[in-house]
Parts: sequence; C-alpha cells; structure tokens
Amino acid sequence: MDEQSPLGPGRRARPLRDLGPVLERITARLATRHSRAFSRETVERYVEECSWLLSAKDRVGIHLPVLVERLADQRLGALARGMGLSPKPVPEILFVCTENAGRSQLAAALMRDRAGKAIRVLTAGSEPGTDIAPVVLRLLAEQGLDTGEEFPKPLTAEVVDAADVVVTLGCGDACPVRPGRRYLDWELPDLSGLDIESARAVRNALAARIDALARELLPAGALRA
Repeated sequence: MDEQSPLGPGRRARPLRDLGPVLERITARLATRHSRAFSRETVERYVEECSWLLSAKDRVGIHLPVLVERLADQRLGALARGMGLSPKPVPEILFVCTENAGRSQLAAALMRDRAGKAIRVLTAGSEPGTDIAPVVLRLLAEQGLDTGEEFPKPLTAEVVDAADVVVTLGCGDACPVRPGRRYLDWELPDLSGLDIESARAVRNALAARIDALARELLPAGALRA
C-alpha cells in the first residue's frame, strides 16, 4: 500500500548528504519489515523525514542513524496499526509532554514496569528536546528502572491515531484530537527546576495514576506486582 508524503503533498524531506548510503540501508531493512503494509517508496519517505526531523535537533554522529531507524520504525508500525493494516493485540497508550524528556518519559517507564508487554507504550513531545532529563534517569534508577532505548521524539499523527489512550502532561493544546481516543490531561509540575524531593513527589503521583489507569485497561491478574 502506498501513502502520500508524511510532509504533505509534493514535499519530500532532504536527508543529510553524508547519511545517504546509511539511509538506503535503513530503508531496505524497514521496507522488508513493513512490506505487508507499505511500499518501499512510502518507507523511504518516512525514513527521509525522520532524518530531517532528528538532524534538525543537532543529533549528529554515529547515534543519528540509530535514532532515525527507531523513529521511522515506530511511526510506520503505528501507521499500520492505526489504519488497521496490522493487528493491535494489546491496548496502546501515548504519553505526551512538551520536550518528551521529562514527565512523559518518566510516565512511560513506570507504565512499562507496571504492565510489561500487556500495554504498548509510546511517547512524544510537541517541541522535543535532545536528551532525556538527568532527573528522570535518577528518579527511575532509585527504583531499579531505566528508559531503555527511549529518546525525545516529535509528536506525529501516526502515534496519536494508533493510541487508545492519549495522556498529556502540560501540552494538551498541542495534541491533535482524534475521534474514538480517550484523552487524559494529568496536571503535574514540570520536573525542571524542582529539588529532588519535589521531583520524587511528582514521580509518586505519576505512579499512582498509572497504577489506576493500568487497572482500568487490563483484566485482573494481568499487572505485575
């Protein structure tokens, strides 16, 4: 199946020149992975746009291709699920904040720990930063957790369309509203500038809300202790 350019009609992203051969290899891998849903041309457009989006945030060097592939893979997978081209075996939650570096990353890590693979968890930011906030890493490390392979990502239509529940944390107006989705706005303080005790209080408040939401979405016995 072929789609119009993710940048809009007639527009194509321009990848960095020195990434050309790398992007071709990424496109080949993802075209094989998503061959049942999308043509190679569609995959190529998404890879090019992701390279443009991430390089605009000064992500350079050996890490950029890895992030481009992860972002393109996530967006293509979400697009396929949102369009009904691939199955959705579990509920999906999207956590959104401004930079996708603080509260949304913290919430996502806590939900993954609570629900495991019984809920698919995605994150995004209306104005994504470049790195996950150190305070988030510290708050998670205190509980033996981490953010895995997560990194700040832009908010795109595909992940909203694929989500069953969209949780906004300080950026509700920036998130597009789609029919059939449940929207929650959790008003909690931004972690930046907080002392560590106040940041822990935010983490604990998030954990309580996540526990309640997970219990709503999953049958009894499906949650981790």
